[in-house]
Amino acid sequence: MAIKPKSITTDGKREMTMQEFRTWLGRFDTDKDGKISRQELSDAVRGAGGRFAWWKCRQGLRSADSDGNGYIDANEINNLVDFAQKHLGVRIVNF
Repeated sequence: MAIKPKSITTDGKREMTMQEFRTWLGRFDTDKDGKISRQELSDAVRGAGGRFAWWKCRQGLRSADSDGNGYIDANEINNLVDFAQKHLGVRIVNF
């Protein structure tokens, strides 16, 4: 399942709102616990067409998981947004 961008900017980044990002990410929350595991994040990166999904997943989890429990929860989503904007070619915009 790919990221459905609002638009692609001149620098090639996919634009989406925060709500669209949360909705897209939620599709990979296979156990519906409200948290994103390493495997779920890997599936999301791979689904977005990302190369080196295992590496980006590991780096994304390290970057976003501020409490070190191995999951990205609602309190850490902004950390994941920062990572996605820097490393996954995504731009979060306010519409």
